[in-house]
Amino acid sequence: MNCTNANPVTIVMIEDDEGHARLIERNIRRAGVTNDIVAIASGNEAFEYLLGEDKTGAVSAKRALLILLDLNLPDMSGVDILQKIKTNPHLKRSPVVVLTTTDDEREIQRCYDLGANVYITKPVNYESFANAIRQLGLFVAVMQVPVAE
Repeated sequence: MNCTNANPVTIVMIEDDEGHARLIERNIRRAGVTNDIVAIASGNEAFEYLLGEDKTGAVSAKRALLILLDLNLPDMSGVDILQKIKTNPHLKRSPVVVLTTTDDEREIQRCYDLGANVYITKPVNYESFANAIRQLGLFVAVMQVPVAE
């Protein structure tokens, strides 16, 4: 049986701090991950990309996405974005890695309750970050993207 995915995984990085975004991308590349990275700097831009013009998320139905999400965005809370991703039928299977400066236990638990796959506090230990990305990348690589009926 062939388990390769016709859709290569796209990493969607939702991070408003340009310095952090460059650092994250550099470390993803250093980890040997060569997938496309879509850098998004705001919540509204993230919704536009993930949900499409019609706001249904159908645009992402056949995409294989790995989402890196900062919780502190200028225009909305990353928690709201996480909730929207995990309740959308086209996006809910996409793995989400929360990358944020908040190490509040309640916030961490809330993110896991909403469906976050990994929660990493900045400044990031990039060895464990790279490892998490590699593991999720392997998971997504074998993940079957459902074909729309």
